[in-house]
Amino acid sequence: MKLTIPTWLTLLRILMIPVLVLVFYLPFKWTNFAAAFVFGLAALTDWLDGWIARRYGLSSPFGAFLDPVADKLMVAVALFLIVQGHPSPWMAIWAAVIVGREIAVSALREWMAELGQRAMVKVAAIGKIKTIAQMVALLCLLYSVSPERPAPPLPWLGSEIFVIGDWLLALAALLTLWSGLAYLRAAWPIMRAAERSKY
Repeated sequence: MKLTIPTWLTLLRILMIPVLVLVFYLPFKWTNFAAAFVFGLAALTDWLDGWIARRYGLSSPFGAFLDPVADKLMVAVALFLIVQGHPSPWMAIWAAVIVGREIAVSALREWMAELGQRAMVKVAAIGKIKTIAQMVALLCLLYSVSPERPAPPLPWLGSEIFVIGDWLLALAALLTLWSGLAYLRAAWPIMRAAERSKY
């Protein structure tokens, strides 16, 4: 199996997950900024590998499989760190909604692929808006939360950035539910037809 540049970038994104965890728990004042930087760099590689794959025709089946896996792993780990750094009920709910939706949609896509109908469950515009809100929210929250009690002083605008991230994460969770329902609605006729064909 030949590894293309986009696939190497995706693998790099997966390798950055333990780096994110390690940096988040380092006992230094600059770790909030460093954790946000690592996550932002990972998000940049996500955009870059997709752009290179489309621009230079370097798409591959392995890369198409690995890219969403890397994205979901990075987002899930970031959410777990944020909830641990700010363990409020609402933060836990937003995280559970986002992670739960990703699991449900992944299962739905796999089931639709078995029926040869994977194209029916594709990324919609609302999903792209959700992704942008989610990534910005996670950047803000990684910068402004800390596993320490109390949190160390941040260099600038820590509380303001937290509020922005908190609201954006709530928005992302609501858009997550909306887009998840859109996926389900698109797949529902196929699911009903497959169920009827059994009888």
